[in-house]
Amino acid sequence: MGRFPSIAAAKAKTGAAKGKLYSMYSRDIYDKAKKGGANPEANFALKQVIEKAKKEQVPADIIKRALDKVNSGSGEDFEETRYEIIGPSGSTAIVECLTDNVNRSVSDVRTAVNKAKCKMGSMNSVSYNYDHLAIVTFKCDDEESILLALLDEGIEVVDEEMSDGNITISVAPTDQYKMKQVIDKVMPNVEYLIDEIGMYPKEKVTLEGEDKEYFERLLRLLDDVEDVKNVYHNVEL
Repeated sequence: MGRFPSIAAAKAKTGAAKGKLYSMYSRDIYDKAKKGGANPEANFALKQVIEKAKKEQVPADIIKRALDKVNSGSGEDFEETRYEIIGPSGSTAIVECLTDNVNRSVSDVRTAVNKAKCKMGSMNSVSYNYDHLAIVTFKCDDEESILLALLDEGIEVVDEEMSDGNITISVAPTDQYKMKQVIDKVMPNVEYLIDEIGMYPKEKVTLEGEDKEYFERLLRLLDDVEDVKNVYHNVEL
């Protein structure tokens, strides 16, 4: 498969990076709770982001404060925005933001893009080369049973891969919840190493020299932008 995230030890985050991580999870939890209710058992999207926050070691009091803010009737509103970026030598990126100020968001992203000598693309100028998928990765010693169970429930597996005892399965985002229900039934108490919905490139490119330096600069600059939630790209790093 080759285009999905490899399993690696999470990088330790300190200082500003950790602060940004906490802030983004706080926003995301608040936003999903406000839109779908503050009970994680009745709001799958909220439950999923809380689980991810806990895996990233976001303190429990930050999660609680975000939920309490919804219950108190806070008037904050966040908007999800997406920007498509064209880099050197066939490289591309999709940037997802969660922001309470769209003008600030687009300005900060554009500044990062310009400093890295890349350019902003128009809507769908990049995304047609990506697939919108839900993926999970977990330890598995019976690949056939999992795949047959998914098939029996009418879930189409877009792609799957076994590597080092881990299976990675991708399905349409609308099948994410049903897929996890089936897996949990076959493997009770399964622990997901990866569990997310994202944009994944159909093909990757390799950059060299100055092109690689500029693209890596782009990723560093975007990582510093307060409103940036996710960055997907097609570069083999």
